[in-house]
Amino acid sequence: MISFKEINPSCKEIIQRYTLQSPRRNCDLSFSNLCSWRFMYQTTYAELEGFLLLKFWADGQLVYMMPIGDGDLRAALHALIEDAHREGSPFCLLGICSEMCSEVESFMPGQFRFTADRDYADYLYLRSDLATLAGKKFQAKRNHINKFKRTYPNYDYSPITPDRIQECIDLEMEWCMANRCDEQEGTGNERQALLYALTHFDELGLTGGILRVEGQIAAFTFGMPINNDTFGVHVEKADTRIDGAYAMINYEFANHIPPQYIYLNREEDLGIEGLRKAKLSYQPVRVLEKYIACLKAEPVEAIKW
Repeated sequence: MISFKEINPSCKEIIQRYTLQSPRRNCDLSFSNLCSWRFMYQTTYAELEGFLLLKFWADGQLVYMMPIGDGDLRAALHALIEDAHREGSPFCLLGICSEMCSEVESFMPGQFRFTADRDYADYLYLRSDLATLAGKKFQAKRNHINKFKRTYPNYDYSPITPDRIQECIDLEMEWCMANRCDEQEGTGNERQALLYALTHFDELGLTGGILRVEGQIAAFTFGMPINNDTFGVHVEKADTRIDGAYAMINYEFANHIPPQYIYLNREEDLGIEGLRKAKLSYQPVRVLEKYIACLKAEPVEAIKW
């Protein structure tokens, strides 16, 4: 029997021992995301013969992540299948990328049904693209940055430190009121995860930045490494009254992320048309599709994150 444990900030080193060495770049493996959203997904973890195992509930359905690590993957998958059956649930893997689908298929050919959900695909960018905005394809973005600099020549960018957390929280509250988040499905969960991350910023190992205009906060952003070459940008909020604040915080943060990170993962668009358009406008190098893989022999309701 697998002994699963609750995820909390104290297990960061254990989790990242696996995730930072993994070639997987999906945002679900960020320690901050795992920890900040566990209130919703009841996420737990276990170590088993060289693998990190992640178990959680999505849309009321028990699901697992693909085992992370090195060893006998076939044995790890069978251990998870047995765990699901002990729970009286069908077996499904959530958030697996196309390469992982091929891996699962090679071990258990013809036994899984794979379903993609475009709304939960991650957007991967070259950090150098977002930090330089070089070339014709980024001309419009450079124009936004140059206009912002002309309009607000005394703007300031600085890292998020403990004494600056409260102003980020205040801006998020203002943003929420301006965007009527209480009327939108899912924003309450996003706020809870965001506030948890901000109030446990150092424990989670987050890095972030604040943009100020005329001494007042105009935007903030934060994230953390997903693996050794990919940095996840988890949150970006700006005062929408300040034209170009989103473009500027994006640009500044990309310039302050260490160059060891080749890729930036700016997460999903959740099927929101405006958000999808904005993410595509930054020219991702890959839209990282993620799949749900369920054993064909077992009836499963449609699952959503």
